[in-house]
Amino acid sequence: MSCHVVHTAEPRSTTCLPWAGSASFGAAMGCAAWSLAVWARAYCDAGYDAGGRFELNFLLPLVVGAEALVGLAARVIGRRLVLHAPRMVRASLPTLLVAVVTVWCAWCFFATRGTLDGYPGDSDHCPASNVPPPWPEWIPA
Repeated sequence: MSCHVVHTAEPRSTTCLPWAGSASFGAAMGCAAWSLAVWARAYCDAGYDAGGRFELNFLLPLVVGAEALVGLAARVIGRRLVLHAPRMVRASLPTLLVAVVTVWCAWCFFATRGTLDGYPGDSDHCPASNVPPPWPEWIPA
């Protein structure tokens, strides 16, 4: 018979908080990208008919789930890169990689699905590129 001692006073060496934060940030970026796509289509009235709204509603859980997985994958890659990184960068590299990759994926979704280039819009608010005029010009779409 063996006796196992559990040390509850010792702090746990690994925590799931960074992983949950990466997945949550990715899911939030997915929601933001989806919301921007809906806003752009509604503003320009391009692809906002019944079929376009169905497409966007169908894509919502896929985009949120995919962005959460992208956040987790970026965390994994960041943890692997930390092994070879300089000491000053080790703490922030995984978090920075998660932020950059998830924001880039959200921007790509907005640019491809939110602004339907050449789609005939009915609102006369937008140019042929269907990028809404309130969108900042310094962010390409």
